[in-house]
Amino acid sequence: MIKVINLDKSFDGFKALSDLNLNVKKGSIYGLVGTNGAGKTTLIKHVTGILKPDRGEVLIEGSPVFESIPIKERIGYIPDDLYFFSSYNLKESAKFYRSIYPNWNQQRYEHMVKQFELNEKRKLSKFSKGMQKQAAFVLTMSSMPDYLILDEPIDGLDPIIRKLVWKYIVEDVAEREMTVLVSSHNLRELEGICDSIGILSRGKMMIERDLDELKSDIHKIQVAFKNPAGDPYQGLNVLHKESRGTVDLLIIRNRKDVVESVINKNHPVIFDMLPLSLEEIFIYELGGGDHEIESIIF
Repeated sequence: MIKVINLDKSFDGFKALSDLNLNVKKGSIYGLVGTNGAGKTTLIKHVTGILKPDRGEVLIEGSPVFESIPIKERIGYIPDDLYFFSSYNLKESAKFYRSIYPNWNQQRYEHMVKQFELNEKRKLSKFSKGMQKQAAFVLTMSSMPDYLILDEPIDGLDPIIRKLVWKYIVEDVAEREMTVLVSSHNLRELEGICDSIGILSRGKMMIERDLDELKSDIHKIQVAFKNPAGDPYQGLNVLHKESRGTVDLLIIRNRKDVVESVINKNHPVIFDMLPLSLEEIFIYELGGGDHEIESIIF
């Protein structure tokens, strides 16, 4: 489990993170969402033990991460801004990884090199950015991390490679209970992959939710009544409402059975539960008006 408690971090008087809390359950995939400058990379550098908190704690399995070699040996980290030794090819980089990660799996490495069709003898500095990301992924996954930390991991990758990357991640979560924290500026990219989502804005955690829980109590409905008695939505927590002729479209935060009970009391002529995207959930959770959140989603 990854736990961040009341984390503060400032750079030259600028508060990059403020009283931030984060909880990532063991064997889960947690999506960290925010625009550029929201503080995602700064938070990730604390989780990986690169930066020391000004205040607060960053714990993995109850132990502080900063300067802990035993914990760092179990972390795989792929930053957005990749770094390789300029003179190394992929094979030489693998030898280096093997020397510092005790759980290195040579068989997996050889299999992934073939699957991603990477040239082991070519200098990594000569790879395209997309190929460098694939190489970093192969090296990191071959180290068999218990904790995988990813910062914008699939930017610049084509759809086939993206699917392959997520396949490896999901399989390791299922088979080895690997814990994943993945940062992205795009909410759509994370839907269907993550178990939990956190939205970071201006260094603060605005929302942190389990997706199953979130989707279970927010609903999108369209409904029409012939002769409603009074307010047909009384007792419901209506987050958004718009009318299209005689049909109302609503976003409601209540349990499904409560919504159905209230609506059916007035004998609707139309009553449909509609699919609700993760994007819509977060827009209405946040009140629908924050420009920074809209830039994450659209």
